[in-house]
Amino acid sequence: MSLVRKISMAALLAAAAFVGTSESFAEDKELHLGTLAPRKSPWGKVFQAWQDEMASQGKGLTLKFHYGGQQGDEEAMVSKMRSGQLAGAAITSVGLSKIYKPILALQMPGLFTSWAKLDAARDALKADANKGFEDAGFTILGYGDVGIAHVMSKGFPVKVPDDLKGKAPYMWSADEIAPKLFQVIGGVTPVPLSVTEVLPKLNAGAVNVINAPALAAEQLQWAPNLDHINVRPSSFAIGALVVKKSALDGLSEDQKRALLSTGAAAAGVLTSEIRGKDASAFGRLKKKMTVVEPSADDVAKWQEVFKRTREELKRGVFSPDLVAKLEGMSG
Repeated sequence: MSLVRKISMAALLAAAAFVGTSESFAEDKELHLGTLAPRKSPWGKVFQAWQDEMASQGKGLTLKFHYGGQQGDEEAMVSKMRSGQLAGAAITSVGLSKIYKPILALQMPGLFTSWAKLDAARDALKADANKGFEDAGFTILGYGDVGIAHVMSKGFPVKVPDDLKGKAPYMWSADEIAPKLFQVIGGVTPVPLSVTEVLPKLNAGAVNVINAPALAAEQLQWAPNLDHINVRPSSFAIGALVVKKSALDGLSEDQKRALLSTGAAAAGVLTSEIRGKDASAFGRLKKKMTVVEPSADDVAKWQEVFKRTREELKRGVFSPDLVAKLEGMSG
């Protein structure tokens, strides 16, 4: 079943509950939403299907997506939502953290070993997170996934943390976790960049290590510049569909219900589709790159660095109680 069909069916079923409540004279609205995802990527196809479904419902509500970072990096998109230049965005945990910082704690390195454990932790935080976003003036339409992050490198393997010493790993400039990780390892010179700046730096050789999901590395065209991949997951990358509460409040009740139901349907497809596509991308990259298989001793070294990083994150980034709670759910 196609992505379009999946979203259409889910959204139509949700919308069916509201038959008879249509408001014939609702003012036509167009909501602008930003995303880093390329238009033709798996994420872009879901957003296009959502946009088509919303248009087909005849509520006078149109979604217009701005793909490939056209509205800037995620920090810029959050700023534009606050100023009213964007109504919403599809953003990862890094962007979400600029609205409600505790959500980023789900991305602490070495925390989870499966999607099931990540799901349980996300569900445990969902009520507090939803309230945090609402208090900040935003509404979460639904959570989606980005993929399982792996360390990929150019010209050398990264088996243990010390292999990063003297190298130039990419670090998302808006991220608050990576600086602590590289600080703990020591002797590393990370290159802070926005996502849209990474590819030129990879092409120029100014960046030689990436920690990212396989699917993202493919879709952003980073993968051809890398030749080693560590099979051990470093973290599970998530995201969400977010809309500014004032934009939502500006809709008619009929339009609002349609947006909430179709947004939830789109988020559900993102979760179900992206995990499988990321796993397939990981399989493809393993065939193209040199596979780095860490030994039990190597894994222990990573786990020690990850644990020390989480200790550092307790000092001003996340509350100790939150870190302890998530660590308790990771086993």
